[in-house]
Amino acid sequence: MSSKAPQKRLASPGARGHLGGALFFLAAFTLLVVLIHLPFLDLPFYWDEVGQFVPASLDLFQHGYWVPHMATPNVHPPGVMAYLALVWRIVGFSIPATRLAMLAAAAVALWLTFLLAIELGRGVGGAPAFSAVALLMASPLFYTQAMMAQLDMPAMLFTLLALLLFLRGHLRSAALASTALVLVKETGLVVPLVFAIWLIAERRRREALWFALPLLALGGWLLVLFRATGHVLGNAAFTDYNLLFPLHPVRVSIALARRCFSIFIENFHWIGWIAVALAWRRAKLFRSREWRIVAALGVAQTLAVTVLGGATLERYLLPVLPLMYIAFAVAWAGRPSLATRIGQFALVAGLLLCLFWNPPYPYPYENNLAMVDFVRLHQQAADFVERSYPGERITTAWPLSIELRRPANGYVKRRMAVQEVPGFRTGDLQPLDRASLGPFVLFSREWDAGWDLRRLPLVAPLMHKFYGFQPQIAPADLERLLGLRLVVRWSERGQWIAVYEPALPGYVR
Repeated sequence: MSSKAPQKRLASPGARGHLGGALFFLAAFTLLVVLIHLPFLDLPFYWDEVGQFVPASLDLFQHGYWVPHMATPNVHPPGVMAYLALVWRIVGFSIPATRLAMLAAAAVALWLTFLLAIELGRGVGGAPAFSAVALLMASPLFYTQAMMAQLDMPAMLFTLLALLLFLRGHLRSAALASTALVLVKETGLVVPLVFAIWLIAERRRREALWFALPLLALGGWLLVLFRATGHVLGNAAFTDYNLLFPLHPVRVSIALARRCFSIFIENFHWIGWIAVALAWRRAKLFRSREWRIVAALGVAQTLAVTVLGGATLERYLLPVLPLMYIAFAVAWAGRPSLATRIGQFALVAGLLLCLFWNPPYPYPYENNLAMVDFVRLHQQAADFVERSYPGERITTAWPLSIELRRPANGYVKRRMAVQEVPGFRTGDLQPLDRASLGPFVLFSREWDAGWDLRRLPLVAPLMHKFYGFQPQIAPADLERLLGLRLVVRWSERGQWIAVYEPALPGYVR
């Protein structure tokens, strides 16, 4: 690494004009982000929103609990929860207020992507900053996560802010942004760690000390968590699943393969990587200090969320997405041609297609608009059971169980009695007492396109051994096992939800 580093830039006479232009683009991006999400501002909360982040935010908003009571305490810092509690304190709690608050954060992240693309695209022609913004806005993952009350979009925001400040030589400000980052999401600690190592390699050890601040801040939160729960990460189950479970060589290998597929292949990303490879070969475009820092940060972030986190969700890669799209945009700008324009159009079109198209393999619904289908189906079922079985106990699995218990999630008007089962596998349902069973709601908890690699004879035993995978019970088997009959069923683009009740002569709805 070179020991040379850029000095802080002095304010120019046109700084006020540059600030005005920057604020104009921030306002424009905010308006655009809100407009394209207007149909979903009242969308009820989904999956981890109902299970963790919204109840934790409500605990802070209503009772001042920094360590949640309605949700299981874990290592996640309270930054996003504090932000939502502040918004609700100002405008009141509602689903649209929550969606708009998260969209505001997404708009700032989009604006920072624009500014970072300008920084990294200096010396090339064209308008790579606009191309990078277009790619990010077209990304299915960005679109869905932008409106969701989860940690990864805010983590993306502060990652971009810290990186932009670091590249501009504002090290103290970068350290403060990194501190905010680790108070949003604990895996963000990899960002100040990369910065500190880089500065130490450049023999700037005194400046590297600033990046101990995020570690101290995260340590303070862990101390608060330990005093409240007796466990440094909040609970033992969370630690086992997210720190120990992923470290088996087979699971690490599969997780790494998934990460590589998501980054290099999925959503037509391979089109952009071809452009980057060609740009790397023909010029020194990506060999500057700035791009080497970006590459180091992207690789470190990817590895961190590969070995940490049992779920291996694609949303954990959100902080990497803008860096990747900026690289694509800069590669295209370096060599404008008809082929470049075709590549740009093809990638944007492919990203938009993947927002609506469900792939033929298992994936989290939250990766595209399948999450909206999931929520709408649950709305229909929740409305039906609330009207049809007002005083009865509903048997179902999470997250519908918590959607029925808590009206704040947007599915029911009053709390319903629920018997929660661990899942819809045969073993989960066998202990149920048929004699006391009332209405039962079965739904597609995982995407199943009809062909699933995990069910192949050679693969299924490995998936069961290392992940505990078992397919959920078929509707016909459910009816035979529990003595139920189908009452009503809804379906939407491959997902479905069905309400059953006991097939008994004396049972009357």
